[in-house]
Amino acid sequence: MLRQGKWPTASPKEPAQARPLRRAPATKGVARPPWRRRAMAETVNGIAFWLLAAAALLCAIQTISTRSVVHAAFWLLGVMLAVAGLFLLLAAEFLALVQIMVYAGAVTILLLFTIMFTLRSREDALRPLDASMGAGALSALLLGIVLVGVRGFAAPAAVMPAAAPGTADLGRVMLTTWALPFEVASVVLLAALVAAVWWTRGGED
Repeated sequence: MLRQGKWPTASPKEPAQARPLRRAPATKGVARPPWRRRAMAETVNGIAFWLLAAAALLCAIQTISTRSVVHAAFWLLGVMLAVAGLFLLLAAEFLALVQIMVYAGAVTILLLFTIMFTLRSREDALRPLDASMGAGALSALLLGIVLVGVRGFAAPAAVMPAAAPGTADLGRVMLTTWALPFEVASVVLLAALVAAVWWTRGGED
């Protein structure tokens, strides 16, 4: 209904109030949950294990398939280093150190010295392993059967004791209780090295 000849006017709209912006929760400095850290560590350890296992297998194949004995010794060195890496993944630092110092170091150097002293220049001294391909295939088949059987066997998980001896305890026992056998083994190895060098030189004075 019109009053006093005036048209009804629409009331002006009130300005809409601005809504406060929500800030994204800060993620910097927030620790990840333990299960995520554990899963990431297991993933990294799994990748490192497969890389080291593949490296060891490749070096082992090259060791038995190469025609050069010197190259085979160097490929064997790669196998020893890959096995040392596997020991590190298993938290066995002492075994990894022994693997590097004894096998990758002393044994490989001894093999190289023996090869260089006894290597002949004749071509028939080194023969390829073509005739043993059947034996290699049979060995691979047997290894596959063993691996399948092991994977199908459900073994109980190993439980580590609460107070397991560490590397420091092992070193203390080796240099106190077993000090004499340790030194005797060192002398025997040195005598074997000297005898091998003397024998390869033909017993010359």
